[in-house]
Amino acid sequence: MCGIAGIVNLGHQQPIALDALKRMVSIQQYRGPDETGAYFDDYIGLAHARLSIIDLKDGTQPIHNEDKSLWIIYNGEVFNYPELRQELIKCGHKFYTTSDTEVILHLYEEKGTNCLNQLNGQFAFAIWNSKKRTLFLARDRVGILPLHYTIHNQRLYFASEIKAIFANKEINRSVDLESLDQIFTFWTTLPGRTVFNYIKELPPAHYMSVSPYEIKIDKYWDINFSSNTETLKIKSDDLVNEISETLMDSVKIRLRADVPVGTYLSGGLDSSALTETVKKNFNNELRSFGVRFENKDYDEGCFQNEMVDFLKVNHSEITASNDAIGENLENVLWHTEKPLLRTGPIPLYILSGLVNQSGYKVVLTGEGADEIFGGYDIFKEAKIRNFWAKDPDSKLRPLLLGRLYPYIFKDDRLKQTLIAFFKNGIDNPDDPFFSHNIRWKNTSKIKNFFSEQVKDSIKDYNSYSELKKLLPANYFDWDTVSKSQFLESLIFLSNYLLSSQGDRVAMAHSVELRVPYLDHRVIELLGKVNSEIKINGLNEKYLLKQVFKNRLPSNIVKRWKNPYRAPIHKALLSNNLNLVKEFCSEDAINKTSIFDSVKVLKLINKLGKLDKAGEFDEMALIGIISTQIIHKNFIEDFNATRFESDNFDQFYDYRSINDKLKKVL
Repeated sequence: MCGIAGIVNLGHQQPIALDALKRMVSIQQYRGPDETGAYFDDYIGLAHARLSIIDLKDGTQPIHNEDKSLWIIYNGEVFNYPELRQELIKCGHKFYTTSDTEVILHLYEEKGTNCLNQLNGQFAFAIWNSKKRTLFLARDRVGILPLHYTIHNQRLYFASEIKAIFANKEINRSVDLESLDQIFTFWTTLPGRTVFNYIKELPPAHYMSVSPYEIKIDKYWDINFSSNTETLKIKSDDLVNEISETLMDSVKIRLRADVPVGTYLSGGLDSSALTETVKKNFNNELRSFGVRFENKDYDEGCFQNEMVDFLKVNHSEITASNDAIGENLENVLWHTEKPLLRTGPIPLYILSGLVNQSGYKVVLTGEGADEIFGGYDIFKEAKIRNFWAKDPDSKLRPLLLGRLYPYIFKDDRLKQTLIAFFKNGIDNPDDPFFSHNIRWKNTSKIKNFFSEQVKDSIKDYNSYSELKKLLPANYFDWDTVSKSQFLESLIFLSNYLLSSQGDRVAMAHSVELRVPYLDHRVIELLGKVNSEIKINGLNEKYLLKQVFKNRLPSNIVKRWKNPYRAPIHKALLSNNLNLVKEFCSEDAINKTSIFDSVKVLKLINKLGKLDKAGEFDEMALIGIISTQIIHKNFIEDFNATRFESDNFDQFYDYRSINDKLKKVL
């Protein structure tokens, strides 16, 4: 993958400075450490930092079409590019590289905005039409790769990462309190939002058209589920075979690269299935990578070892100690560019460092399987609660929760507390957020730590109303589990799993993640399947298990879903207490004015005396300190030269570079 940046004059008469674009790509150089390039004319400046994976020699960007009327900068991979290239050659298009970048450009030239429907991949790109003075920005279907923008003083600024936009001193830097309200409700911002005022993200599956007269944003795809009357009518064995074949091809095309491709292997079903598919079908010398934990409550090393022995794969692992998690928090937040309510991204940041040190640039990961195949507890909770809602006074139906949380049901007091928790909202199963409301309301309690000033500022804001506007028209035709899957995919998948816990912490070490489960063909196929089949009784990811039941150890296929988590309390309040003191002292809290210093200090003192903390207190702790760190490093003391490098002194300027096209004519 790569880093892109651009500035467009929308009426501003001053020329765009080369130094401005240099700063924008330099500050995100880890996204593209191999080479850089730029294009300029009187209206636009485009810049690109490249991580070379396909067409290592001639893939330098920006890339142009035959007459140099179209120019593209691009971050990502289009995995079906060889097939598209052959079709375009038949249509008369001429190529001067073998890269997927050039394929996108010519496909846009041929199809216009409809080109997006033919792309199978993960991408964020910008295409400039120098004749029409129009810009086309687009982002992949599920938001695997980032793209941000802002408009200031009659200029459009855009970039892969927010810090690249902030590298322009004229851009306002301040926290958007409504977005902060969203994070402390949904765990992340809603699509289109960032935690900073005036900085927007182009939502997944959207494109932006910029002309001298207007800016338009449109959607070209959506995750969809069938109603009960429209679900796929197909025999179980045939369905399993179709899923298997689609997944196989998804993996196959995601191995296309001119560099080695590895896999992440956790020992869970999702990563084990991918690793088995690659090892047994495509690469017998496959290299896999995994993370272990010092704290045994979080460690799944025994399952990793079982899979390593089973597949005879060349495996490397690294241990994320409690100290290392705390020590890397500030660095990780520099890359996530938003507060966190979990420390899960940090071990994966450490893991991507191991991948980089091992000489790898690309790994396949299992993200998306839970959302698409129905793997999360929240889906099963929704199923139980919807069944319970049909007989709210039943004493037996809530006991099904014991199937999900047997360790809690061993204690009668905790059992009754859990039942009472999940009974909230049981009288309103038609609520559009029935599946998630109780979780979101629980998370929202962290907002009690907000200062009175912040509470007053957001008192009239309703994040649920904003979310309702994002629901598709047929949302209310879906069953409860499908609605729950959609909400997870809309909010949590793109803006947390694929961002904070995905692309951001991988690209911090110049590592590209590829996600076969999120091939749009897989998503669309599973969207047609009744949720009763995806979750068979309370057996999650039933269809994925059927695909791999004879290909993986029974213990791996049948094991209960164990959510990925990382230590918080022990990581921050042991040897890293100085970090907490620095960012959560009374002076530091009062300086940002976001939180109530008395309440924050009371929380820290409470946690400091405990050997084990509760989930809510841990979420509050990491949420508060991460917000404080974001404010310090992006608002108060932002350093636009933090990652300046001599490698970026040699910038290709495509106003003067020789025309490579002559070589092929």
